[in-house]
Amino acid sequence: MTREKPKNLWRSRWGFILAATGSAVGLGNIWKFPYITGEYGGGAFVLMYLACILAIGIPVMMTEIALGRRGRGSPIDAIGRVVRENGGNPLWKVVGGMGMLCGFLILSFYVVVAGWAFAYTWKMLDGSLAATSVEALGGVFEAHNADPWQLGGWSVLVALLTLWIVAKGVQQGVERSVRWMMPGLAVMLLALVGYALSSGSFRAGFDFLFHFDASKITGEALLAALGHAFFTLSLASGAILTYGSYIPDGQSIARTAFLVAICDTCVALLAGLAIFPIIFANGMNPSAGPGLIFISLPLAFQQMPFGTAFGVLFFAMVSIAALTSAIGMIEATVAYLNEKHGISRFKGAVASGSVLLVISLLAMLSFNLMSDWTPLGKNFFDWLDYLTSRWMMPLGGIFMAILAGYVLRSEIMRDELGLAPGGYALWLLMVRYVSPVLILMVFLHALGWLLFDPVMQWHWVLSFIMALAGLGEMKRARVRQVFLSR
Repeated sequence: MTREKPKNLWRSRWGFILAATGSAVGLGNIWKFPYITGEYGGGAFVLMYLACILAIGIPVMMTEIALGRRGRGSPIDAIGRVVRENGGNPLWKVVGGMGMLCGFLILSFYVVVAGWAFAYTWKMLDGSLAATSVEALGGVFEAHNADPWQLGGWSVLVALLTLWIVAKGVQQGVERSVRWMMPGLAVMLLALVGYALSSGSFRAGFDFLFHFDASKITGEALLAALGHAFFTLSLASGAILTYGSYIPDGQSIARTAFLVAICDTCVALLAGLAIFPIIFANGMNPSAGPGLIFISLPLAFQQMPFGTAFGVLFFAMVSIAALTSAIGMIEATVAYLNEKHGISRFKGAVASGSVLLVISLLAMLSFNLMSDWTPLGKNFFDWLDYLTSRWMMPLGGIFMAILAGYVLRSEIMRDELGLAPGGYALWLLMVRYVSPVLILMVFLHALGWLLFDPVMQWHWVLSFIMALAGLGEMKRARVRQVFLSR
């Protein structure tokens, strides 16, 4: 196959690393990671999370980057070109389409959550969060969501900022924005960690985050770590594959994927080191759940010296993290309209943004005017979250691993990854047998179908991996038979 000539490329390797890290670093790192770490006991969860990043995150990320660079296009076009090179079924393009749709749907409710961070930056400045109890701050949060104009206004602001950046193009929009937003986020995060060092409870926060207690390793905690490791890297949502299509030939995919995973993990750990000491210093519960940063932390900021300044700094940091993730979620759709249908990036951003605003409006109204509309027990916002996180992303990850590990000829991925024989064999082992099984476990557990403890029932996992290995060997035997018959 004649390689598709790239229409857009990052100016430098760090352009991709900053953009991919920005897509991966979002509310999942700063909002979700600290509170699920608190729920599952601290250090043991962190260790399981790091292991899952290695077992799932990096192999699948390498796969997506390689497919994107090989196919040079949006997820649909890139996978279609690679499969055509392989002489395979063009229906595999559906996997790319599902990833694009998944990222788009996630963004449609993500702008609502990101709007909270933008709104709270302003609320810290104007004194709206000057409450004296968790209950009072909970009332502020509920009042914000109950007002459709206020909630909708901040959500629309996030959407318009995202579309404006993406419309400017890969280099002038996406790459230029992340070149200042990501270093800015790092500086603000380090400033908050520096303050946490002087809070008097840094040691307690550090011990909570890194002290290992084997009794905390449970099946539920392992599955939570698996799920978060998969979702935090923006896998199977179109972002990484699209960003990978802009990488110049010759750059190491493995080294780049490792750097993105390391940066993403460091942000999550630093967020924990910034948040937990403040929580402990004010006698609060580290497992306070989703309300940790929107209810517990604002109260803590009110009770400490220069709390308003640090509160503004914190929510500005969360806003930047949310915006960099939002850019990655919409880029695949705009790239598809630009490359496949010849629509300019500006018009593509306007077209996709119009649909996005309609869907996000329905997601926003789920908290107020449409709060009583709950088909099958879920409102519109919850249904978007459920369909993307529990169905589309896990299935997309599994199909991506199957495509790369079983469907494509080995020389395609070997050539694109550019790994030494030992490195390629390790990647193939992970993407064929380990990653699909672990993702499937998360998928089944999320649906309530996995009723056993996977830590205790290790033999089930081993049997499934052996079954996959048997399928792989059967395929190789068929290939050898066809080759010998010729």
